[in-house]
Amino acid sequence: MDLPPESSGAKDPTPPATTDPARAAALFQQSVAIMARLRAPGGCPWDREQSFDSIRKYTLEEVYEVFDAIERRDFAHLAEELGDLLLQVLFYAEMASNEGRFTIADVLDHLNRKLVRRHPHVFGDEASREAGNKANVNAAVEGSAAAVLRNWEEIKAAEEAAEEPAGKVDGDGSGVEWDQTASRLDGVLRALPALAEATKLGAKAQKFGFDWPSWRELMPKLDEETAELKAEAESDDPARKPAVEAELGDLLFTVVSLGRHLGVDAEMALRNCNLRFRRRFAEMERASTRPLEELSPPELEALWEEAKKKLKGGEASGAAHPAQPPSQAQP
Repeated sequence: MDLPPESSGAKDPTPPATTDPARAAALFQQSVAIMARLRAPGGCPWDREQSFDSIRKYTLEEVYEVFDAIERRDFAHLAEELGDLLLQVLFYAEMASNEGRFTIADVLDHLNRKLVRRHPHVFGDEASREAGNKANVNAAVEGSAAAVLRNWEEIKAAEEAAEEPAGKVDGDGSGVEWDQTASRLDGVLRALPALAEATKLGAKAQKFGFDWPSWRELMPKLDEETAELKAEAESDDPARKPAVEAELGDLLFTVVSLGRHLGVDAEMALRNCNLRFRRRFAEMERASTRPLEELSPPELEALWEEAKKKLKGGEASGAAHPAQPPSQAQP
């Protein structure tokens, strides 16, 4: 995903921010205490009524608000949005603590162990293994980002292998029978946005040899899925709507797979496309002397083409992620 530079020039007047661990620890402790107070008897009635299911939708909203602040390079607002996202973590951990499941300390312990486990080049091979690393990797990567990434993937793969559904022994002990109650795809969360889920499903299946060899083999598949969708849609039979939906889903999944083979994240590609559409449509509104709903299709098409031409330079140069909100950004 193309993002604008983080600073406008070599001489940035803003001094680098440094974290004061003691202050951060004290503030985090205060946040944990505030969350506990909100959920305790005599706390906030709304907070006390919430459950894992009732607040999960807010978690997704907060994640996308973080995305939005990053894309707009609104770093002052990003600090606030990250706080809102952290609140979700505290909320889940406090609810889990209330039910005797785990605490925020367990969350932090899992995180810290994972960071040490997956960074043997920083913390040392011995510390990495003590934190649970079972992969044989070279910890002496000498600053190579590519080698670090390979190590990360190998360590992660070893973790996943330990969690994969294992075979079960036959009753007579003569062989191994696959446990069909579990799937290798179970690790891909259903709660992900559909495009992200499709990307991860395809990548996971690829590890077991179920995939197209390259993007070139996917092009005929796109034509095939488009033709099947057209055949269902042309029936104009309302009873065929589920079939139309299924064929559209197949087409979208194929497009996501094409993006994966091309090294393009489908979720980011669509987000960027959505932003381009917003900007072009806003340009149409600015350029029109009449309300758009009063224009004919040819007039609307002409405005659209003019908007594309006017904004083309900025979009091509990476301005699809403006440094200010779309409503304030200049084309």
